[in-house]
Parts: sequence; structure tokens; C-alpha cells
Amino acid sequence: MADMSRHLDKAYEMKTFEELADAPVDALEGISKNDADLLLKAFGIRTVRDLAESKFVLRAQAIANLARVPATKKKAA
Repeated sequence: MADMSRHLDKAYEMKTFEELADAPVDALEGISKNDADLLLKAFGIRTVRDLAESKFVLRAQAIANLARVPATKKKAA
């Protein structure tokens, strides 16, 4: 398994990827319980999987990835 420990709360370091996907978002290093509560209230996000599959996150990733493509390539497509 890839070493994800530096990206996780200590309590989740030994979990499988399946367990991590269903863990609360505050299992991710840097996301507090308060942050998790705000994500739940604002977007209905409860788990790491919910966050990863959020339509808002997916749209933001698509925009950021498209922004990396030079404008000349965008026009040709």
C-alpha cells in the first residue's frame, strides 16, 4: 500500500483505502472537525469519498486542468 500516513490524521494511518474512502473527511490531515461540519452543512459531504466525488470538486479539477492547456491548443480543439 502507498504510504499515505503524512496525509492522514493519526487515528487513520493504518486503515485500508476502502476504509479511508468511507472515513469522515476530518480523517484527512489539515481538515478539522469544524471544517468537516462546515462541509456537511454547505455541501452534504460526510466522507472522504463524498469529497472526492463532489460535483463541485470535480468541476474545479476540470477547470484547473483545462487552464493548464495553452490557449492555442484550446482553440484548435
